Amino acid sequence: MSMNFDIGDETLWNPSNGAGRLFLRQLELFEAELNLPSGIGQGKYWGDPDTLEVDPVAYAEFVRTLVARHCRTGHSVILALSEGFVATAVALARRAGIDVRVPGDTRTTTAAVFTALDTRARELDRSMAC
Repeated sequence: MSMNFDIGDETLWNPSNGAGRLFLRQLELFEAELNLPSGIGQGKYWGDPDTLEVDPVAYAEFVRTLVARHCRTGHSVILALSEGFVATAVALARRAGIDVRVPGDTRTTTAAVFTALDTRARELDRSMAC
């Protein structure tokens, strides 16, 4: 069994149910932390919990805010706990054609954190089924 994260008729990601559920639970957590909807939810198949629609406009705002928060924090535990989710979210955003860049504050630490995040997102993209 698997899940689909779609924009219209295009599947961006087709993770296993376990990976998909874990991503969705973390998505809910970060929606609450950022006080911002992600733009991912039930779409054209309202009765199918395994098919999710990605609203590219809302998801772009969510991911850019998420990346800015991730790059701003200097808290090593928060960085460690969130890096995998944020990198996965960035990889999904790129598949949706969303441009994700270093946030406006270009301190060295921000750029270094973003570079590590970018590298991880590219690695994940190669292993994310679509």
